[in-house]
Parts: sequence; C-alpha cells; structure tokens
Amino acid sequence: MANERDNKYIDEEEVYNKSLLDQHLLDNDIDAFRDEFLGMHTYEQSEYFEDSDDEIRQRIFEVLSPEEVADFFEQLEFEEEEYDPLFDTMNANYASKVLENMSSDNAVDIMNQLSKQKVASMLTLMNKEDAKEIKALLHYEEDTAGGIMTTEYISLKVTTPVKEALMHVKEQAPDAETIYVIFAVNDHKQLVGVLSLRDLIVAENDAYIEDVMSERVVSANVADDQEDVAQKMRDYDFIAMPVVDYQDHLLGIITIDDILDVMDEEASEDYSRLAGVSDVNAKHDSVFKTAGKRLPWLITLTFLSMITATLIGSFEDTLSKVALLGAFIPIISGMSGNSGTQSLAVSVRKISTGEINEQSKFLVALREAGSGLISGVVCGILLILCIIVLHRQPILATIVGGSLTAAMTVGTLMGAVIPLIMNKLNIDPAVASGPFITTINDIISMLIYFGLATTLMSYLI
Repeated sequence: MANERDNKYIDEEEVYNKSLLDQHLLDNDIDAFRDEFLGMHTYEQSEYFEDSDDEIRQRIFEVLSPEEVADFFEQLEFEEEEYDPLFDTMNANYASKVLENMSSDNAVDIMNQLSKQKVASMLTLMNKEDAKEIKALLHYEEDTAGGIMTTEYISLKVTTPVKEALMHVKEQAPDAETIYVIFAVNDHKQLVGVLSLRDLIVAENDAYIEDVMSERVVSANVADDQEDVAQKMRDYDFIAMPVVDYQDHLLGIITIDDILDVMDEEASEDYSRLAGVSDVNAKHDSVFKTAGKRLPWLITLTFLSMITATLIGSFEDTLSKVALLGAFIPIISGMSGNSGTQSLAVSVRKISTGEINEQSKFLVALREAGSGLISGVVCGILLILCIIVLHRQPILATIVGGSLTAAMTVGTLMGAVIPLIMNKLNIDPAVASGPFITTINDIISMLIYFGLATTLMSYLI
C-alpha cells in the first residue's frame, strides 16, 4: 500500500498515476500524455503540476497550449515567492497568453506576486482589451472588494426587452464567470437591479428587464475589505455579489469561489496569529526561514516572560519562608493562561463573524468573567481538597485555591476584553494571540498568588 501511495495521489480512490504521466513526458509520448492529462479535473492537473520538478514543468509547457495551461493555473496554490521563479522558466509570449486566457481576477492575483518588470512585459504582450481590464484591477488593493472582483459578468440595460435579453446573455456567456445572476444597469452604467437566469427564462416575452428585475440590490463598494464582503455574502447566501464605486457604477462581481478562498485565507491568518506565528501555510520554507518568521514573536514573549521572572524574584522572601508555595506556580499560571486562551478564541470568533456589536460587548465580557469565576471556584475547591489531603495545610490550601479562582476569573476577563479593545482601535483582534494572552495572564496570576501569600504569611508560618 505504501508503494502505491508513492506513485498515486489518492483521495478515497485512485485519481491519477503521477509516475505514468511523468514517463509519458520523458518518453516524448505526447498523445498519451495529453489524453491522460486533459481527461483529469483542473484541480488534479494543478496538483500534478505543483508536485512536479522544473524539468517536467518545462515539458508541460512544451506540449500544452497556453489556453490549456490557463485552465489549471486558475487552481494553483503556490507561495508568493514561488511565482517569479516559475515565470522565469516560461517564454514571455507564452506566459502572457496563459494570463490572458485566465479569468481577470485570477490573473491579477498571480501578477500581484510578480516583479514590476515582469508585469509590464506581460501587459505589453497581451491583447489590448485584456491588458486594459487587468490594468484596471491592478490598481486596487489586494485585500479589498476591487482586488478580488472580476470584470467578466453579464449585465443588461433595464430597457432591454426579455425576448432580446436571452440573445444578449448567450453572447456574453462564454466570457462570464457566472450566468446565473444577471445585473441590470441604466444608461449611465449604474447598477439599478438584479435578476436570475430563471427570472429571465420564465418572464413574458413582451416584458422588459425593468419589469422582472428586483430593485433591492445588495452590493459591495470597491474599497470594502474582503473579509466584510465574505461576511455579507455568507449572510445573504449569494453566489455572486456586484461591486460598485461611490456613484453606483457597476465595476465587477465577486463570485462564491473567490469568497471561499478569502474565508480560507482569513481563517488561516487568524489561526496563525492566535498561535503567534505567521507561516502556518508555508510548506516549502527552510528551517532557517521558518525560525526567522517565528523569532520576532518568541523574542517579544521572552522579554515579557522576564517580567514574570522578576516578579517572582521580588517575592523571594515569601518563597524562602514557605518553599511549598513554589510547587503550585505552574498550576496557577497554567490554568490562568488556559482560561484566557479559551475566552480569547470565543471573542475573536464572535468579532470575526459580526456577532458582537457596541451594545453586546459589555455582556460578552461579563459572561466570560462569570464563566471564569464559576470555573475558578470549581477548580479552586478541588485544589483545596487535594492540598488538604496531601499536605494537611488548610491555610496554604485556601491561599492556592483562592489565587486560582481569582487568576482564572481575571484571565478569562482579559481574554475577552483585550480583543474587544483591539477591535475598537481598528487593530486585528487576532493579534491578541494565545501566547501573548498567556504571558500577560502569567504576570497577573503571579501577582495575585504571591500578593495573597505575602498578606497571609503570618498564618502560614
């Protein structure tokens, strides 16, 4: 079975034989390769291409047309820094034809990763109409509605008769990203309505587009953040959303496949920040590059941890009198950090899904603090009983249990409040990462623990 997995890519069943495809190319059996390769799904083609070495990729460019390569280039998921070397191996005319045959939004996504010199060269070699569309999209920021929209959509004037509209749809369909949603515009190209293909088909022939369209149009502004657009499309269950400028001119559309990519990208980004890393998807980085990306966070956390160490050192006298206090440091700091991280995950999730508004922020913080208090009381009582049974020191047990309760309550509150504050300041709340919250809670929990122990020292000795 292991040998089969070396040669085949399997997802519930055998999909394609990589070694056979490689052999066809190396043996120059072009017809056999084309029959096998072009019969695969474009996702499978992109997977094969991504896993191939430079020699095989070069042969693929030699035996496939730019139109055929463009089909699976739409599915590529390379790291940003991999695109420049890839296009270095391609003939400039060939590369420009590949990009020209891709949907404009996907072509722009790739061109945003290329050097300015390459982009200028590609645009010069492209068809003028395609180059004009791509140039317009390149001006928008990557993470905005304008950066992910496509200009390949179907639109009809409101004054178009239904009997003529189907003919117009048929003319525009070959180049459109989707034909199921049709947008109605006025003479000034302003978006005024929307209708589905079904609406058009069942409409009376003597009707006009303005008679069958819906005037209630939900759209995105070209400058909207892509995460906000994804949220809106999820709320309305859209398969496509129009993008307009500040004067409601229809500029493009965003389709569901692009939004799925955005949601995956945003989720990965939030997960990375919660873990205190920035390379969760970096599959091909060297160990040195991986360490270089993570070191800034780790160095920052090291200095923050020094505060905890200094704090504990300042209570050296307390520890020297009751050395057993040191045994419970990991429990109190660990539980405080754990409860804070749980609360952090809940808050970041609620913020990212738009469940939190100005009125509910206080309630969220209060609920999380209450949850932390109840959890702290339960864990504290259990810890008190364990210490009494094991060490027969009820005063010590009370100090440790009380400190754990307070630390978990404050830790949970911090995990909820810090993301809310960051969101208020227009800072990504995911920056309040798990390691950051844990370190902050370490400082607070140690201050509570040793402060309480010092206060009750006379009862301990």
